[in-house]
Amino acid sequence: QVELVQSGGGLVQAGDSLRLSCTAPRRSISDYASAWFRQTPGPERDGAEREFVAAISADGYTMHGEPVRGRFTISRDESKNTMYLQMNSMKPEGTAVYYCALRNGRALYIQSRNYDDWGQGTQVTVSS
Repeated sequence: QVELVQSGGGLVQAGDSLRLSCTAPRRSISDYASAWFRQTPGPERDGAEREFVAAISADGYTMHGEPVRGRFTISRDESKNTMYLQMNSMKPEGTAVYYCALRNGRALYIQSRNYDDWGQGTQVTVSS
């Protein structure tokens, strides 16, 4: 079973920056599309789509969700087999559990149901 291991997260103030990391110990991240999603506080409904944050295809094409565009950046380091989410100018509405995800394919998608493997999630809290 593929595992994605996340690190980073925590409590920050509005306007601060934070970086999340995600590694796949038994898989090459650069061979597949990967993404970041987030889930806001509250009961997680079965089948509910997590909110799309950003994605990167195997070829390196990136896409960012409208709420974070211009402030968040997805990237990856092939030498470390690690993907990142750099979050700048953070806002209180960005408070959520953030998840990394990996597809069994090269093209990126913005729907969480298209991703096969997930990280454990990490809490990000932005205070006003």
